[in-house]
Amino acid sequence: MEHSRTRELGTGLFIFLGFAALLFLATQTTDLEEYGGDTGYLVTARFDDVAGLKVRSPVTMAGVNVGRVESIAFDNDRLDAVVSMRINPKFNKIPDDSDASILTAGLLGSKYVGLGPGGSDTYLKESSEVEMTQSAIVLEQMVSKFLFSQAEKGGGSTGSDQAPADE
Repeated sequence: MEHSRTRELGTGLFIFLGFAALLFLATQTTDLEEYGGDTGYLVTARFDDVAGLKVRSPVTMAGVNVGRVESIAFDNDRLDAVVSMRINPKFNKIPDDSDASILTAGLLGSKYVGLGPGGSDTYLKESSEVEMTQSAIVLEQMVSKFLFSQAEKGGGSTGSDQAPADE
């Protein structure tokens, strides 16, 4: 009976240490500062289509994470999407004529906002709006356009309406 009790305590201790290790790894690999807090400045951008962009999606510039998407709203007057992004305060020299694009991580991956640098001497600040934007590319629309263009090419052409080649 004593041998079984020792085995149960050892197993319980092993499982407890496993959960403790997972918790430690989760806190070390996750930058909790990126997910919370009101640090940084809020910037907005308008897009025709945000197609899959989510709140807390990354905002990157040159491949470096500079912020997070804070909110996505629909503007009833202009009929477009307004994306609010919180930019980390250490990235305070982003030119105000920069452009924003909704990009895809990988072939079928998640969406994120990519900022392209402008050339202005003035910088984005609290309540700035990024004027130049490029909406998300919707895979379904691209496939349907491709299929319809292929159908138009092959649908009416039998080869008999081509002019004969000069000899």
